[in-house]
Amino acid sequence: MKEHGQEQKKAAARRGSRAQREAAAERDVLAKIAEMPEADRVLAERIHAIVKTAAADLTPKLWYGMPAYARDGKVLCHFQSAQKFKTRYATLGFSDQAALDDGALWPTAYALRALTEADEQRISALIKKAAG
Repeated sequence: MKEHGQEQKKAAARRGSRAQREAAAERDVLAKIAEMPEADRVLAERIHAIVKTAAADLTPKLWYGMPAYARDGKVLCHFQSAQKFKTRYATLGFSDQAALDDGALWPTAYALRALTEADEQRISALIKKAAG
C-alpha cells in the first residue's frame, strides 16, 4: 500500500502532455524492473518487450509497485516478481479488464520460472487477446 501511495504522489506531481506522462511512467516501470533480482529481472524485461510488441497501445505503469500495462488508466495485465512476495515463481496476471473470457472458467494468472520461445509466443497471443 505504501508503494501505491508513492506511485499516486508521483503521478499527481507529473505535469505535461500525455506523451510526457506516459514516457515518465515507462521510465518508472523500467527502473522498477532494473531493481529486481536477476531471475525476476530477466523475466520482467521479456514480458515488457512482449507487451510492447503485442499490444503497443497499452501504457506501462507501476501498479502497487509492480510493472503493469493499462488502457485508459485501467490495468489489463501485470508482472509480479517472485522476490516481492517471497514465492517460488513470478506471475503474469490479468485483470477483469482483459478480454480473456472463455466460457465459464479461464485462468487469470500464469506462473513463470523461465521463458522459452514457445512460451513467449503463447504470452504474446494472450496479450493480444487480452487487449482485444
